[in-house]
Amino acid sequence: MDRKQCCAKLSVQPSRGLVDEKFIVLVQKVPPGLQMTVHALYKCEDGHNWEAFGHYTANATGTVNVAEDPSLGGTYSGVEQMGLLWSLRPVPGSKPGLRMRKMNVQTPMEVTISAYEGHQTEGFMDKVPLASVLVERWYMAPGVCRIPITEGGLTATLFLPPGPGPFPGVLDLWGGGGKLVEYRAALLASHGFASLALDYLTSKITLETGKIVGNEYFETAYRVLQQHPQVLGSRIAMLGLSFGTSVTLKMAAYSQVIKLRCAVCISGSHVQPVDGSVGQVLSFFNENSDKTRFSEENEVIWRELLLPIPTDPTLKVDVGRLQCPLLLVVGEDDQNWPARESAVDIKEMMEQAGNSHLLTVLSYPNAGHLIEPPFVPHARASKFRTVTTGTSVMVMCLWGGETVAHFALKKAPGRRFWSF
Repeated sequence: MDRKQCCAKLSVQPSRGLVDEKFIVLVQKVPPGLQMTVHALYKCEDGHNWEAFGHYTANATGTVNVAEDPSLGGTYSGVEQMGLLWSLRPVPGSKPGLRMRKMNVQTPMEVTISAYEGHQTEGFMDKVPLASVLVERWYMAPGVCRIPITEGGLTATLFLPPGPGPFPGVLDLWGGGGKLVEYRAALLASHGFASLALDYLTSKITLETGKIVGNEYFETAYRVLQQHPQVLGSRIAMLGLSFGTSVTLKMAAYSQVIKLRCAVCISGSHVQPVDGSVGQVLSFFNENSDKTRFSEENEVIWRELLLPIPTDPTLKVDVGRLQCPLLLVVGEDDQNWPARESAVDIKEMMEQAGNSHLLTVLSYPNAGHLIEPPFVPHARASKFRTVTTGTSVMVMCLWGGETVAHFALKKAPGRRFWSF
């Protein structure tokens, strides 16, 4: 094709939006029947490049609409409007074990979307595109307020939606890697929830004293959220992923301070010594380290550390005590936690206690442990720094799941459960 005869027009609408907001990618003014590749490139904050691409054929009007036309190959196939985001992967030659996470939510993801002639599969940086557009995807909507919280010794960040409120609240807990992870809380605030992201394993108080926080730390975080003038104190939820689920279930069942409107637990378990502190729960997990397995690629598999699910009532949260709705989100190929087996036992326990009407289980075949916000790329395995009582170790962890299955669960109905 003579490039002088092709003045391709590439547009993305909206070019600036939230990470979970769909966009329309349109290539126009190319020769009818032209084979082309639509490519996305993102440079992560850690300096690593990620890419995704689909192969298309222009229609009779010289147009490709990614929202309507099927990709014939690439990192995704079929009609996938957001395939250029959810199928992002490290570019060839990248070091193994990468995981995409947005650590500075005050800046956008800047993704370059380009159209190339032909069905290309590699070497995009060495090729000249027919057209390119830079798009921004944000976790913080305009007007969302980010407030660092140190009150009561907390290491936390409060995100408030635009407007005076009051807003329903979410106490947001990530898992065993520690650190203050803000992007999920920022996105929740962008959708109307006052969200408190809480670091509870590597908090300032822990780094200064060497002691892991106790249950009162979470109760302090709850009070800070509950007493904020822009928060509806009677409508607060806890959201936990992985080890955050262990804390969420224990606080929901036993705390005399934390009174939740609902609890959401993703990829976790109720198995833990009921009377144990956070540090003792971590030690309990480590006692079963001989059950650790490894994949053929030498990736750590931890899902059997809590199996079989114990019958001893002192070794699992009494979910029969729950008085608020509980949503369990389960990836059936979770290789990190026995989420599926735990969900089965939780259901049986709640049925026996007569409160099973409070339970909803969303279980997804071929989905793994790392169930992220919509359109975040799936990581089947990645490097992970464990946080235990006084030590941290970097390992290559197998999370499980398949890329297409992870995206499919994000298309499933479920956002209604956030209406509390």
